[in-house]
Amino acid sequence: MSTTIAGVVFVLSLVLFVALAYRFFGDYLFRVVTGTRHSAVERLVYRAVGVNPAGEQSWPAYARSVFAFSLMSLLFLYGFTRLQSKLPLSLGLPGMSPHQGWNTAASFVTNTNWQSYAGESTLGHLVQMSGLAVQNFVSAAVGIAVSVAFVRGFARSRTQVLGNFWVDLTRITLRVLLPVAIVGAIVLIAGGVVQNLSGGTDVSTLAGATQHLSGGPVASQEVIKELGTNGGGFYNANSAHPFENPTPWTNWFEIFLILLIPFAMPRVFGRMVGDTRQGHAILAVMAVLAVASVILVNTFELLHNGTVPHAVHAATEGKEVRFGVSDSATFAAATTLTSTGAVNSFLDSYTALGGMVPMVNMMLGEVAPGGVGSGLYGILMLAVITVFVAGLMVGRTPEYLGKKISAREIKFASLYFLVTPAVVLIGMATAMATKNRETMLNVGPHGFSEVLYAFTSAGNNNGSAFAGITVNDQWWDTATGLCMVIGRFLPMVFVLALAGSLARQRPVPASAGTLPTHRPLFIGMVVGVVIILIALTFLPVLALGPLAEGL
Repeated sequence: MSTTIAGVVFVLSLVLFVALAYRFFGDYLFRVVTGTRHSAVERLVYRAVGVNPAGEQSWPAYARSVFAFSLMSLLFLYGFTRLQSKLPLSLGLPGMSPHQGWNTAASFVTNTNWQSYAGESTLGHLVQMSGLAVQNFVSAAVGIAVSVAFVRGFARSRTQVLGNFWVDLTRITLRVLLPVAIVGAIVLIAGGVVQNLSGGTDVSTLAGATQHLSGGPVASQEVIKELGTNGGGFYNANSAHPFENPTPWTNWFEIFLILLIPFAMPRVFGRMVGDTRQGHAILAVMAVLAVASVILVNTFELLHNGTVPHAVHAATEGKEVRFGVSDSATFAAATTLTSTGAVNSFLDSYTALGGMVPMVNMMLGEVAPGGVGSGLYGILMLAVITVFVAGLMVGRTPEYLGKKISAREIKFASLYFLVTPAVVLIGMATAMATKNRETMLNVGPHGFSEVLYAFTSAGNNNGSAFAGITVNDQWWDTATGLCMVIGRFLPMVFVLALAGSLARQRPVPASAGTLPTHRPLFIGMVVGVVIILIALTFLPVLALGPLAEGL
């Protein structure tokens, strides 16, 4: 079987299994977030934190709960990393420096899981398991909770409340992320992933379905990592390490975990708004963008012009021989289309245009299918903008799912869209305007791409790295940490504010002038709006980096 055919079979099998899981897993998620019964364990959690599970919150109260929980997590994890040497199971390792402790805490609390250090030689077992691994779960749960609250804004009318953050957080963690992580860890152990305390699987992978569980037992961590919750890993080589990802089969399974939850979320959306066709439309937008990305990165890596790539029929540098070029390229596309950030190959060694595709995936806002939870609310924000643009074309107030998109709503959607590009471009410009550009391994367009990728990954809470750039110093740790925090939490304010505005509205009956938002025309419009907005925003910097190098 040729490399190309094997790559096609690999991708088609992934599409088949994700499609089979879409309805089953989506319906399960729907029951979790809409159920009214609480388990005994959940009631214990509510009692411990002093929460009334029957009490719902307005959008400001929901947002305050999100930020209070995340702030306490940030402070706790920062203290954990700084005081490591005084804690048990530290393996004799010293505490982190102030700037690296800040960067690590910001990274894992924002579900980015960017690591400016080698996990196995920097952090002991206790911090890995009780600090980073825990955040791999709960930071992913925060993203799903916010997306569910956003959907409630569409589904409800004439109300001030969007649910209860503490109930959503607890249920998602206990009923979704933990069970998937446990089952996934068992499967990975059967596939050869190591499960022990002296080195092992990155639970981060599991949370990607939640994102990776970094640190602690390897197999468990790998599942969390791939669940889409993070890209952090016990080993600096991440999913290229044979202890974390030993075979082509485990490579396939990790990609499946990465895509599982994000692609199931549109089903939750359709069920909650009472029209599964709306979920299918959002799913179709995600699928079109994802398939295009996979095809492009595979094409550039397999067929790129150049003396060496042409001689060996592919760009093989930086790829693990047990995966090959195509499976590595597909993994890179999957982890940057989501907010997982795990890697199984050296992205800095990709061809110029092949390396540009993962960068563009993140610049799209990671909405195809995006991070766990964040992907859904990101694409819905872009759908709101699309509806508004369509309304301008016909000269009427736009509507989406029976809710009017007036000046107030479009301001929230526009501000949401502008946050991440501003964070990325300001950080990029600051780095290039100072001596911090000297940390680039390469000069010229490729070195520019290294810096651009670093800020794109941080601002979009992805966590993957182009490599070839030294980012572990005071300036880089501080700057990327700020990018991660702003890129994560400021957009959530606009998401929840828009949800609150929509929930207060009276439903508007559909009329002859209402744009059908479940048909191919709308799907095509959303895809077009996504591409055009990103092109207008990022084309200049892409032209200075990967496009200049590739052309």
